[in-house]
Amino acid sequence: MKIKQVVDALEHYAPLPLQEGYDNAGLQVGLTEAVEMSGALLCLDVTEAVVDEAIRKGCNLIVSHHPLIFRKLARISDENYVQRTVRKAIKNDITIVAMHTNMDAAAGGVNFKIAEKLGLRNVQFFAGEKEVDGVKGGEGVIGEVAEDLAADDLVLMLKERFGVECVQCNQLLRRPIRKVALCGGAGAFLLDAAIKAGADAFITGEMSYHEYFGHEQEIQICVIGHYQSEQFTGEIFRSIIQENFPDAKCCISEINTNPILYL
Repeated sequence: MKIKQVVDALEHYAPLPLQEGYDNAGLQVGLTEAVEMSGALLCLDVTEAVVDEAIRKGCNLIVSHHPLIFRKLARISDENYVQRTVRKAIKNDITIVAMHTNMDAAAGGVNFKIAEKLGLRNVQFFAGEKEVDGVKGGEGVIGEVAEDLAADDLVLMLKERFGVECVQCNQLLRRPIRKVALCGGAGAFLLDAAIKAGADAFITGEMSYHEYFGHEQEIQICVIGHYQSEQFTGEIFRSIIQENFPDAKCCISEINTNPILYL
């Protein structure tokens, strides 16, 4: 199949108009129209090492969650990893496509994958709902755990299911947790909406210091890390591609691109 067919299938699932105004999802580097896809490497971030992995595995398409090119490139040289990665991809005829906030927002997208990993039931959007080309979207999801959880048990579940070394929390809630709201990545902007939706807990990837204040015994905040919250996005890409093209070669990247170390 052509690379364009694969990209079209991804964008049919999560249309580009679902992305936020600041975003740069879609085609990043390369050609799609007439090029046959030899294989797709699926990842969270694109780095030089990820391009090298694509070359080793015979993949001429990289599908990432985070855009490689997020801000305007004034030049393409070797000044930083973005420029070097773009050059390496072009030299090796590798196409790079990003599915970012459009995949965050899409029904069945990143937030639904996080909810799936937690075993949440009755999952639905709780903020910023919209619809594009028949695809429903939203800024965060809320669902229910199978059985009420104590706050410390929720923390242990997050550490186990997301491989998290440290969960940042506010004061542990002294009531059972049933309704859980979540937003992968930088989702702190949805905390108030989660409270309004009646969530007992709010899970996201990152929050700033002052945003934790004033919510003691109101809602359990759990921050698990940006990379950790979105690490399973490649599974979504793989299922979309394999559903549309059963014989397509798909590889989830083996490279941990998280730049943050917990020492």
